[in-house]
Amino acid sequence: MAIKELTFPGPTKKGDRGNAVKLAQEWLCLHDFHLKIDGSFGPATEFAVRQFQKQEDLPEHGRVDQATFDALVSPMKDAVNPIQAGSKGLGDLVVRYANQHLKSSPREVGGQNQGPWVRLYMNGKEGAEWPWCAGFASFVLKQACASEDLPAPIPVSFSCDVLATGARDRGLLLSGTTGGNGGLNPGCLFLNKRTSSDWDHTGVVTGVEEETFLTIEGNTNDDGSREGYEVCARVRGYKGKHFILLA
Repeated sequence: MAIKELTFPGPTKKGDRGNAVKLAQEWLCLHDFHLKIDGSFGPATEFAVRQFQKQEDLPEHGRVDQATFDALVSPMKDAVNPIQAGSKGLGDLVVRYANQHLKSSPREVGGQNQGPWVRLYMNGKEGAEWPWCAGFASFVLKQACASEDLPAPIPVSFSCDVLATGARDRGLLLSGTTGGNGGLNPGCLFLNKRTSSDWDHTGVVTGVEEETFLTIEGNTNDDGSREGYEVCARVRGYKGKHFILLA
């Protein structure tokens, strides 16, 4: 299936304006060539393109052609690359895909809940009203299910509440207290529980210990915020958590 964020929108050069320029500027910022994301291809954008091309051993003409665009979006291409199913089941694939995304350092750019990575996980949606932790977890789960040629065991969603209630309706929601509780394994999803009917953050469980568990999660950061800016690995405790048993 074609991914819009990876589709070359056509060549751009100095003097051009529009969404194709904005997309190139977003990716330049994600590669640490920081400039204003305004959809206007001015001298700063041309300079950043030349510097990126020099870094990638591409012709330094300052235009975003197919080769330059492909190099800009290569982290996302790596993240969505299919993984062959093995013998360890769905949970193992969920963890492998989550790690594959983590290696590409997905993060917001251009504002809260904005940028190519957010649009990838949220099916084109972005902005302050679109927190994307559930979108990330659902995207990874869909990738794993596609590799296994299986339907998703729960309804995938941008909403933590929908993930939780879907799992509860199927008998797959576990209240966690310790690592020995009820079949919790890597590849499950965790949910931060606010009340008995409200969940506000989710991610992928990558490791299970007696008092803590390891995660890869989106829309968070080093302080564990549910409104962070990146995909990152964390260590969490069991208090106030529910788990969706996928493996």
